[in-house]
Amino acid sequence: MDLRQLQYFVAVYEQGSISAAARACAVAQPSLSKALQQLEDELRVKLFIRQSRGVTPTEDGERLYGHAGRMLSQMQSLKASFRHSVTRVQFRLGLIRALGVERMSQLLRDFTAGVEGLELHLVEPDEEADARIISPRMLKAGEQFLPIWHDRFVLALPAGHPLALQSELSLPQMQGEALIKRTPCEAWSSFYPELIRQGIQPDIRADIHTIEYALGLVSAGVGCALVPDLESLHERHDVVLRPIAELTLERTIGMAYPRSHGDNVPLRWLQQVCRQTAAQIAS
Repeated sequence: MDLRQLQYFVAVYEQGSISAAARACAVAQPSLSKALQQLEDELRVKLFIRQSRGVTPTEDGERLYGHAGRMLSQMQSLKASFRHSVTRVQFRLGLIRALGVERMSQLLRDFTAGVEGLELHLVEPDEEADARIISPRMLKAGEQFLPIWHDRFVLALPAGHPLALQSELSLPQMQGEALIKRTPCEAWSSFYPELIRQGIQPDIRADIHTIEYALGLVSAGVGCALVPDLESLHERHDVVLRPIAELTLERTIGMAYPRSHGDNVPLRWLQQVCRQTAAQIAS
């Protein structure tokens, strides 16, 4: 038994066809069939049931697949341990908490994929960092700002809430309404003082930090919460989003970085990623 035979076996198992496995392994079908037959002869078992349209693994084939996968994975790890070491590049990125998990994940995935050896450290937005994803009001002296997202805020209500029947809401309707406070939040900083100014007293049920926690409480029926009107939220069936008529609650989120940053390769790549993201949104 050799690794080549195991690789061919795994390919046949995953492709469900000897011909498809041969194409995936870039090998002639007779060569793959011969290697598979040799493996069956050596193990003295039948690994697949041949059919007119592909193959089906036998019980022995199912058992071998688990072992073969582990062996091939271990061999890849062994080979990788002898490859040349990559110079680690440390980068500190400050992130506001209310970015939204989907777009934060996409941004970080695009960023880390483009810099070999990147060692990314996520820190609070007010800590020392090579770059920060923040709103303009958090800018420090000597920083440039590259806008990425522009959000407007809406009120998230539990599905089935009486106010969800309306297309938009008014501030007086917040009187005695169960609300979830989220701080820091620029929209809340404008919304709540306006309620107090008009003599409207909501019922504050919780004070949390992230959009995801706020939506979890809304879904559970604890109260309503101000959230950015993200496209992904419209796919949810447990919350309803409604604008507030009297107020324009908006924010801009972007990348802040030092005006003088020298030859910082990760920073240049992050700038490119942010510009591409902004361009995709604009289009």
